[in-house]
Amino acid sequence: MKVLMLNGSARPTGNTYIALREIGEQLRREGIDYEIVNVGNGPLRDCLGCGACTEAGCAFGADDGVNDFIAKAREADGFVFGTPVYYAHPSGRILSFLDRVFYSASAAFAFKPGASVAVARRGGTSASFDVLNKYFGISRMPVVGATYWNLMHGAKAGEAAEDAEGLQTMRNLARNMAYLLKCQEAGRQAGVPLPETERGNRTNFIR
Repeated sequence: MKVLMLNGSARPTGNTYIALREIGEQLRREGIDYEIVNVGNGPLRDCLGCGACTEAGCAFGADDGVNDFIAKAREADGFVFGTPVYYAHPSGRILSFLDRVFYSASAAFAFKPGASVAVARRGGTSASFDVLNKYFGISRMPVVGATYWNLMHGAKAGEAAEDAEGLQTMRNLARNMAYLLKCQEAGRQAGVPLPETERGNRTNFIR
């Protein structure tokens, strides 16, 4: 089993990475592999809602990592999305990235557990955490929590490593993710089918 993580910071080894790495190392101790993908600091388009999605994902995703991430997501068993906090909100980079990922390939995430992590100097973590969780709720994904909201604090590079409670929360998150993944695997082996999903009804009150 493997958990795919997305680092929504332009700094590949900053405080957001520290949070994700702590989760990943605990997952390894639970017998589960992980990979951290960095959004990076290159140009990144917003989703235009153009409807030109392809089997590979976003029509514009070949040059900025979006479609590579989608390919990895199809093979992954669970997900963690990490973001730094800017103006009490996730980074614009991770939102642009995930909007395009989920708009073009949401089926790759269905019924796979997801968790979000927010890292800030001080405030805005719970609001950012809430925003990222919205991707899970609309995509039929179980949401994994911990013993506190999945938050860490740190301003200067490396300071998150000094947040003892935050690191503890990341480890507990990883244990909960591992437990859920193992339960899902046991269910598959026992022949428990995935739930059916109804489609077709779309209520629109605008006339």
